[in-house]
Amino acid sequence: MKISSTFQRLSSGILASLLMSLTSVVWAHGDVTPQAVDTHTLPPLGSTWKAENPYRGNPAAIKIGTSAFNQNCARCHGLEAISGGIAPDLRRLDNECATLKDIKKQTACVREMDDFFVGKFRRGVTRNGAVYMPPFEGILNQEAAWSIKSYLETRREKPLALAK
Repeated sequence: MKISSTFQRLSSGILASLLMSLTSVVWAHGDVTPQAVDTHTLPPLGSTWKAENPYRGNPAAIKIGTSAFNQNCARCHGLEAISGGIAPDLRRLDNECATLKDIKKQTACVREMDDFFVGKFRRGVTRNGAVYMPPFEGILNQEAAWSIKSYLETRREKPLALAK
């Protein structure tokens, strides 16, 4: 009987430690409420979503996108877009495009990556019923989405040199 009660105490202690560890992981994400993004200084884009980034290279959009990313995306995708493994490293989003030598193919690739990005931004990512990324459509406007994409383009792992 003494072994049984010792085992129960040990099991209870392990269970309590495990629960405390899991609780700290959940709280490590902090407040996951989307933060508002002030885009009033950017040219308005209207209600129809653009197929490609209209703010590419726009310094004001990049500045807004930096703040928007840090407030809404960094908790999963990492500070300065350097992922710690929880979510994809967005610096690598269009690495394939950087390797293309043909300008038409590279342009098409970048356009495709814009479409991929905005689709994930708008609809989020769900697999087997689990939400991996919440949808931001209706929460953040497309000006915020494209400013975040503009910021991410400055963080590319492989700079996008213009193909010839």
